[in-house]
Amino acid sequence: MSFPLLTATAVVPAVGAIATAAVPAAKRTAAKWLALFFSLATLALAAVVAVRFNTGSGADRYQLTESHSWIADFGVRYELGVDGIGVALIGLTALLIPFIIVAGWHDADPQETGNTRWRPTQGFFALILMVEAMVILSFEATDVFLFYILFEAMLIPMYFLIGGFGDRAHSGSDQNAAAQRSYAAVKFLLYNLVGGLIMLAAVIGLYVVAGTFSLTEIAEMRASGELNMATNTERLLFLGFFFAFAVKAPLWPLHTWLPNAMGEATAPVAVLITAVVDKVGTFAMLRFCLGLFPGASEWATPVILVLALVSIVYGALLAVGQRDIKRLVAYASISHFGFIIMGIFAMTTQGQSGATLYMVNHGISTAALMLVAGFLISRRGSRLIADYGGVQKAAPILAGTFLIGSLATLSLPGLAPFVSEFLVLVGTFARYPVIGIIATFGIVLGALYSLVLYQRTMTGPVKVETAKMPDLKLRELLVVGPLIVLLVFLGVYPKPLTDVVDPAVGHTLSDVYGDENPDPEPEVAAK
Repeated sequence: MSFPLLTATAVVPAVGAIATAAVPAAKRTAAKWLALFFSLATLALAAVVAVRFNTGSGADRYQLTESHSWIADFGVRYELGVDGIGVALIGLTALLIPFIIVAGWHDADPQETGNTRWRPTQGFFALILMVEAMVILSFEATDVFLFYILFEAMLIPMYFLIGGFGDRAHSGSDQNAAAQRSYAAVKFLLYNLVGGLIMLAAVIGLYVVAGTFSLTEIAEMRASGELNMATNTERLLFLGFFFAFAVKAPLWPLHTWLPNAMGEATAPVAVLITAVVDKVGTFAMLRFCLGLFPGASEWATPVILVLALVSIVYGALLAVGQRDIKRLVAYASISHFGFIIMGIFAMTTQGQSGATLYMVNHGISTAALMLVAGFLISRRGSRLIADYGGVQKAAPILAGTFLIGSLATLSLPGLAPFVSEFLVLVGTFARYPVIGIIATFGIVLGALYSLVLYQRTMTGPVKVETAKMPDLKLRELLVVGPLIVLLVFLGVYPKPLTDVVDPAVGHTLSDVYGDENPDPEPEVAAK
């Protein structure tokens, strides 16, 4: 039996979570190093997955597959496999977790509670590793029921990370801060649970119609004509899946939990939410909505594109008016997820390739900006933009990294998000020129909120509270530096990513269009 590489990528962080949680209360530093070790080991395994993945022509769609009977009476299998999109997102997850751990090195240090039995540090890092394990396995699952279990289970550790380890830089009292964290955590949980329950009904309906939860078996049944799914049934099942994914993504008007969650969470946990966990929603749209319900996906495309367009403009407009740094980044992410979903449902090669690249590039750029913002907030003790000014004179390296993160957020040419955003707009314009033209307004607003944020915090007169602000320390530079290097590298040379994701995009579009060319002819697109 070959080595179960995909299982190992999820088992290692899961074992790391258990081991970290078991570290004695007095050994907080040891728990941190142990968590970092397991995250790096997971990154190494993710690199092996990327190396072992065959991007050549004629290669299987799902590779490194594993299949074992799990709940035989209901046809549920432990079935794993990765395509290029899964490989890219597994790599993103495994890459970001070590940076999240190092950035949050002191975020869970215990306060003077007098309770020596409470181990917040161990719990904090154990929960992060458990989320990593579930997210990676969700990118690998090709059994719909297995994916559903992971999709829901990851809510539990995220709930405790948001509600139990909130941001200490709160403008109100400690009691008010705890209430806000609790509200944000409960709202996150309720929104996603409702989406998950609706999806559960659709999962059961899919089994009734297809008699299996396996993606590969359903694809074979469709290809051979054995799967007869009525049009209305397919559309209802599609809506059940899409609703859950739209909540997770998040798509307007199901987005309102995100600003609360990111605002009240620590900066590393905010990165975990938007750069890692939320990608499960957009990934699932590609793998499950388009893969299982191609006809219904085409049917729903016009409405979804309008919702994505509203997300782009609405999120950007609210980002412009924000006074809280972290909530600004949250609304900017809502706008960016609008671009991702628009690229997915443009149903063109450029659009879906751009959307997949956007998932990766948004993860890196948001991590860079939010983590630097977290370092800034920890120094000043405030999330309000008005409390800053002239930081670049006191801490030039911090200001410089903040600038690069801001420029990446507005998709400046030469940085990674530009490539993906350009492909999304080109792919959308080819089929839906009006939608593509209006979406470019989001770019203008992106430049506005990013540059205004930098101007108000980093330039201008030096405030008394920021005059002696220390610059980035070595640990913080080790977090931000590699992310900035990646932003520049993938902005100049995105080929390593496009080589991996393009074949998977071709397979996804073939689910919808068969052997037909999904991209409009140039003269048709011009009209």
